[in-house]
Amino acid sequence: MSDLDQLTQSLARNLKRWRNERGFTLDALAARAGVSRGMIIQIEQARTNPSVGTTVKLADALGVSITTLLDYEQGPHVRLVPPEQAVRMWSTPAGSSTTLLVGTEARGPLELWSWSLVPGEGSASDPHPQGTTELLHVTAGVLTLIVDGVEHTVPADTSAVFEASAPHTYRNDGEETVEMTMAVSIPPVR
Repeated sequence: MSDLDQLTQSLARNLKRWRNERGFTLDALAARAGVSRGMIIQIEQARTNPSVGTTVKLADALGVSITTLLDYEQGPHVRLVPPEQAVRMWSTPAGSSTTLLVGTEARGPLELWSWSLVPGEGSASDPHPQGTTELLHVTAGVLTLIVDGVEHTVPADTSAVFEASAPHTYRNDGEETVEMTMAVSIPPVR
């Protein structure tokens, strides 16, 4: 499959997913985006490659980034955010500051957790409902995050976001206690 074919399939899948998640009919999305109903049908059936302008209009109407709408990675998506990519929002000369560690476009119930894993311990989780997203930030130690069988090393001061609808495990393979903060975004019940 060519890159263009893969992008077309990804856009078709993601457009339909986000439209359904937002509860938009074809007509409602067409009206919000200023794109014809027929064009949306062709895109969702992967029969056309829309212009960048059309894709931007659809992303804006859905309230997601164009990157999110075009994302074509297969399997559970995990994004690590090293400390140098975190965004400092504001700071004062006295030393106060806020930093956006990691974000996602999920909606629905949201939970905030504090975790501590001593060396050699871990916690496995069954898949959560489709659409559940977890965000975490490691403040001490080195976390081994396993999502759908793939290991990711998450050192202190690094953040991660992933789709938690796949089996996942948090493990401490190091010699220092892992401390982390985690937020879980759960899709609303329909």
